[in-house]
Amino acid sequence: MRRWQAWALATAVLGCAVTPAAATSSPAPAAPPPCSEEPRENSVTEFTSHDEMLVELDRIERISDGRVSVREVGRSHRGREIMSARVGTGPKVVLITAEIHGNEKTGPDAAMDVLEFLGTSESAKARQIRSELTVVAMPKINPDAGELDRRGNDLTWEQVQQEFPQLRGAPEPWNYYTGSRQGDDYSQRPGFDINRDYHPDLDYRPQRADFPGASDRPGWYLSPETRTVRDVYRALRAEFGTVDTYVDLHHQGACYTVPGTDRFVTLSLSGKFVADPSTPQGAAFAEFADTYRPEYSKQLNVAAYNALQSAANRNPDFGNITLYPQDVNLPGTGLGSFQLNGSGAVLFEVRGQTQTLGEQHREMLTRAVYIGLDGILSSVASGQVNHLDPARYDQIPPTQRGDQVLRTATDIE
Repeated sequence: MRRWQAWALATAVLGCAVTPAAATSSPAPAAPPPCSEEPRENSVTEFTSHDEMLVELDRIERISDGRVSVREVGRSHRGREIMSARVGTGPKVVLITAEIHGNEKTGPDAAMDVLEFLGTSESAKARQIRSELTVVAMPKINPDAGELDRRGNDLTWEQVQQEFPQLRGAPEPWNYYTGSRQGDDYSQRPGFDINRDYHPDLDYRPQRADFPGASDRPGWYLSPETRTVRDVYRALRAEFGTVDTYVDLHHQGACYTVPGTDRFVTLSLSGKFVADPSTPQGAAFAEFADTYRPEYSKQLNVAAYNALQSAANRNPDFGNITLYPQDVNLPGTGLGSFQLNGSGAVLFEVRGQTQTLGEQHREMLTRAVYIGLDGILSSVASGQVNHLDPARYDQIPPTQRGDQVLRTATDIE
C-alpha cells in the first residue's frame, strides 16, 4: 500500500453522523494565523509530474494482477498523454477527474492511491467496491497546465480557429487568458480555463454566435483536453446507460476558515453547480429536467463529509470541512454539464493552490481527498448512500471567505 493508505482506510467509516469538530464548545475564536493569497514562487517538486504519473499508473497496472486497466484516451494540445485507469466490474460507474487546473495538484495522488487500493487489496471493502462499481479515474486531464504549474492550458485562440474555421472573426472567449492570472503571465503562452469549456449537449459543435460567452453560459469543447473527458463520459454512458457518479478534484483559496473558528478549511464540498432545469431560473436547460438528480448529489456529498468527520477523531484537520458557495450557475463546467446529464456530482475544493501554499500540508490534504473519495465509493457500493438524508448536506457549515467576492473567487477556483 502507498504511504498512509492503510491508516486512511481504517479511519474512513461511512454513513455515521459524527459531530463536526466545529460544533464542540470552545472560547470565542481568535483571529486566524497569518495567511496570504498573494501569488509567489513555491516549490512543487514533491507533487507528481506528468512523466511520474505515467510510471506510477504503469506500476499500479502491473501489480494489480489484471484488475486495473490503464490506457491512453487522448492527447493534450502539446501532445502529452491523457490517461484513464479502470478498475471494477460493477454495474454502476464512478468517474473521477483531477488536475483540470495545473496548479491544483493533490487530486492525482489521491486518485492513484484509490486505484492502487482497489487493484491490490483483498479486503471486504475493496471486493465489494470492485463487484458493485466500475471506477474510472483520469488523474491529470490538463497535463500541459500541470507541467507549466498554472491554471490554464497551452493553446491560442488562433489555433482554435484553425481547427474550427467557422469561428474565424468571432470574439475571443471570456475564459481565454492572455494577461496575468494568479501570478502567471499568459502573454507569451496564452491558454484557456478549460473548466469552463464544457457543454451539457455532449454532441455540441462550436458556433460563432455563441461567443464570447459568459460564466453562466455553457462552453464549447474547444480544447482537446475537455473533448477527451467528454468522449470518455459519452462512452461510459453508452456502455452503462448512465454515469452514476462524477467527482472532480480541485483547489481553492488558502485562507478560508470554518465559521466561528480560527481554523483554516481543509476542503470544501459541493453538489450544486447549475440552476435547477425544472425552475424558471434553469429554463435554458429544461430539456434536462428529467435527468437532473440534485438530491442524489447531496447524498454523495454527505457520504464524503461523514467519512471526513469520522477521520477527524484521529486528525482534527479532517474535520475542517465546509460547503462551497451555493449561489453559482456554471453550466460550462464538467460538473454542471454532467450533472444535467444524470450524474450525481461532487466537487472537492482543497485548501490552497500551488502559488499560495505550494507543498505545505501536501500529505494531509492528499489524505483528506482520499478519505472523501473512499467515503463516496464505499457508500455507493454498499447502497448506503440511498439512505443518507440529503438535508444533512444543507447543514454542512458554509465557507467563511472574509472579504473575498464570490464572483472573483469562482473565477480562480
